Amino acid sequence: MQLKHKIVALAILPLLLAIAVIGVLVMLHAQRLGEQQAHLLESSILASKQTELKHYVSLALSTIEPLYGSGRDDAATQQQVLETLGGMEYGSDGYFFVYDGNGRNLMHPRQPELVGRNLLLSMSDPDGAQALRGLLESARNGDGFHRYRWKKPSTGQVTEKLAHVVILDRWGWMLGTGIYLDDIERATAQVRAEVANNVRRTMWAIAGVALVAVLLVFAGGVTLNVSEHRLADRKLQLLAQRIVTSQEEERSRVSRELHDGISQVLVSVKFQLELACHELEAGRDQALDTLRGGLARLGEAIAEVRRISHGLRPSVLDTFGLAAAIGQLARDFEGSSGLAVTYREGLGDERLPDRESVALFRIVQEALTNIERHAHARHVAIVLERKGDTVRLRVRDDGVGFDPARIEQARSGGIGLRNMRERIAHLGGRFTLSSAPGRTELSVSLPLPE
Repeated sequence: MQLKHKIVALAILPLLLAIAVIGVLVMLHAQRLGEQQAHLLESSILASKQTELKHYVSLALSTIEPLYGSGRDDAATQQQVLETLGGMEYGSDGYFFVYDGNGRNLMHPRQPELVGRNLLLSMSDPDGAQALRGLLESARNGDGFHRYRWKKPSTGQVTEKLAHVVILDRWGWMLGTGIYLDDIERATAQVRAEVANNVRRTMWAIAGVALVAVLLVFAGGVTLNVSEHRLADRKLQLLAQRIVTSQEEERSRVSRELHDGISQVLVSVKFQLELACHELEAGRDQALDTLRGGLARLGEAIAEVRRISHGLRPSVLDTFGLAAAIGQLARDFEGSSGLAVTYREGLGDERLPDRESVALFRIVQEALTNIERHAHARHVAIVLERKGDTVRLRVRDDGVGFDPARIEQARSGGIGLRNMRERIAHLGGRFTLSSAPGRTELSVSLPLPE
């Protein structure tokens, strides 16, 4: 074998081995992250469903409170309560059920044949677990939540169900409702399927990279020139920019999803407003208090949506531009941190390109976060101005200061100084940072595209 072939072989074999090891590690890591994501998704959905069930049971208790709270224990009053609960439904499979303390069914709108029967021993799920005994035990001694398998009325399929029950002490009744959890099973199955597809695509991509690498080694021989180094650096910069771009797209997507994901609070508001309507129609005095409670909950939901959406990607950045977005960020920071913030800008209503606006906004956002966490400052000054075809940004504080070189070498979390520099370098700008006790200043000079 000729020397050049030996050199090529020595270059290819370690490369292939390294790619194979990386592929295996990537596959294992992706699978582990997929399982973690599925568990987190299941926990999150389950927590939201528990909150939703609490709202439903609270609504039922509020509805029967005029009768139950009247102190009357006669059969007519109890029958009226059962009829009221039997008429309350939500969704296609949502209903309330009532049992006495001995396990006798008093009301079941979907399975009326169970009414009057003692189901303490006979009511078990397909796995053999005594569901009713578990419900009673959870209502008396636990948190009121119990999971079991039950037939879903709309489909006739046996699926996982989560119930929430409470005890009406004076009558010895157990009141509850439940939500079927088949959507959790579908969601986790979808996550696992997506992870498997991503692993498969990643392995194909790694195989493609390996093939391209082998071809390049054969084509390029044993020498690497300056142009190859520059090409590698350029690819790394493009990769870093793609990561930043993907991060911004993900923030926008999560912002929209969170905006639509506050539904359980809004459902509670809806039921409170409906209850207020019923109380108004009935001429009850507590209707106004119920309506005020619903409006207060609605205000909380709106404020939470605005706060989360603003943290991910403030709408004012797209609507009014960078100067207004930084101004709002400065006001919010001043209100939340208690620090005095001075903001001076010279852009007015001028709109900058999206990439430049996002980069400068994120840098100010991260700088203020670092100041609040580490600087122990009393005053912050932000200056945004334009000189010719260049936008300049300065963020200064009077905190304790730090060693920029040591912080950059530590590769601290968050966007980090390295990512700040890479953001600005990719856009052709200049990033400088100076720090000493009593004065830390971050300065960015960014040219605008023609």
